[in-house]
Amino acid sequence: MKRDEGVRLSWQGKTCVFDPATAAPIQRVLVAQGGKGSLHLGDNRAALASMTPELAGRVTLAYMDPPFLTNRAFEAIERPVVEDGKRPAPRSGPLKTRPKKFAFDDRWSSRGEYLEALGQRLVLVRELLAPHGSVVVHVDPKTSHYVKVLCDEIFGDDAFASEIVWRYRRWPSKTPNFQRVHDVLLRYRKDPKEKPRWNQPYEPLAASTLATWGTNKQRAVFENDGRRSRSSTTEEATKGVPMGDVWEIGVLAPVSKERTGYPSQKPEALLERLVSALSDPGDIVLDPYAGSGTTLAVAARLGRVFVGCDASEVAFDIAERRLEALGMRFDEVPSARAVKRSA
Repeated sequence: MKRDEGVRLSWQGKTCVFDPATAAPIQRVLVAQGGKGSLHLGDNRAALASMTPELAGRVTLAYMDPPFLTNRAFEAIERPVVEDGKRPAPRSGPLKTRPKKFAFDDRWSSRGEYLEALGQRLVLVRELLAPHGSVVVHVDPKTSHYVKVLCDEIFGDDAFASEIVWRYRRWPSKTPNFQRVHDVLLRYRKDPKEKPRWNQPYEPLAASTLATWGTNKQRAVFENDGRRSRSSTTEEATKGVPMGDVWEIGVLAPVSKERTGYPSQKPEALLERLVSALSDPGDIVLDPYAGSGTTLAVAARLGRVFVGCDASEVAFDIAERRLEALGMRFDEVPSARAVKRSA
């Protein structure tokens, strides 16, 4: 029986194939001492392609937080630095009065141009993933359905693992509609036939469950006909409830100590959950849209090898300072040698 090829997206000029001749060369590559990771400044397509000889089939988790097709240009708020010019100093002064720098451009001629750019990067990331690895694509509800079909094409619809809804609270907007208070994280596996890297996360028990059963594991008791008759508890303490796919994690407050001033910064709590669940210590964690370096900082703190790319000099500098604040020391090397030294 012929395999069903499923639904396909179509747009003018669609190839999802990267032509190296269209990308500027990588500008800088920093490699953390001790083989702890690397940071690449430049077009992430060129960076991903350069990594293929060394990293193909070795990346356990790729987290992709691309632009959201907002058709806006974004600026980063500059933060003061201490005298050594490296570590961020505490924030001071009202946000509106602080100087800003261009961070990244999210303006596109069409949805097709946006999807083509993302597709080229997804194809390159797929080559880097280990058979047990996963990619998580972080988008918003305006684009998530298009991106899901695109990922079905590239990875296969049988590689789809989960759609995570990240729900958060934010200042309400004046609109005759329900408030948008969530993002979408699409997880795909490299090879659905392989056992995935998976560390089960848990949520706390509900108050009603604690009141009835306490903190020990529940055990179901079944009748001879297979019907559940009652429940009891064991001597073993429960770890909680296996985590669902709707996550309540707050966005970063304006006064949060995590704030770097980068406009698309995500909270460390979100990345901690992903990195802990989908990778082990020593695994390689890749972020092709590194931004402020949240994924890289979390991966480093949890003992993973980080690989980050970004075309924004502002993002690159913020991520470098953030990693140095964790004790990382970098050597600058030619891009051709970077992957071998860091992986």
